Amino acid sequence: MIFRNISAENRSLIFSGGDSYVKSSQKANGFVIYGNEKNCGLDPAIVGNILNLKPGYFVESISVLPGNPGSVSLLDIYNALGKIRDLKGRLYNSATRGQAIPLFEDATRVASEKQTNAIPDPAPATVLPKSETVFVRLKDVNFGNTFYRAEMSIVGNGISYTMTNSKNMTYLLVPVIKEGRFAAKLYIEPIAEGVLIYSVAGADISDFFASKIHVDSAISKRLAVITSWASDGITSKNR
Repeated sequence: MIFRNISAENRSLIFSGGDSYVKSSQKANGFVIYGNEKNCGLDPAIVGNILNLKPGYFVESISVLPGNPGSVSLLDIYNALGKIRDLKGRLYNSATRGQAIPLFEDATRVASEKQTNAIPDPAPATVLPKSETVFVRLKDVNFGNTFYRAEMSIVGNGISYTMTNSKNMTYLLVPVIKEGRFAAKLYIEPIAEGVLIYSVAGADISDFFASKIHVDSAISKRLAVITSWASDGITSKNR
């Protein structure tokens, strides 16, 4: 069983099919991470790779998309994660603007970290690769054009998908999050109850910028949008 030590209240959230369990924590106060517990049932590398960044801020989210066993395959999940352009226009609730606005005003694959010309998403695959790296440009509402290296691999019975910023994330040309210091990871696995989506994100931000912005919110909304993109892509397969 995955997350055997989770509380009954949080387990109810996870299996509700609606709101997921979401927890923000800070290094200064001690991270609280279900996926890092010894008997959680996850491969230690899933959380460990994010913690290796030595983030000051961390967000964890757990949800299960309800469904019949076998209704979603790893190939279905892989193809959902291949639709980078579907990240464009996904909304989040902006507290400062008092309305829902797109987090990513544009989203596309690019040829490489150096060649940032847009390339199309591929047609759905018929064979599942063991691993893959793609490069992504997201026009972020706060940071402008941001660039990510997205790495997919098969881990255990699921798919691990990690997006790490491959260039500095800047505001008014000032680096706020340096290259490689923000990462969001999805671990997605078909289980008996449906499809588990375990997602985490971490960021290392200087004390100066951390005092100017609500870091927990900034990380949480990006993880939420990326997670909803994956879950919508998976559920659309069965519509």
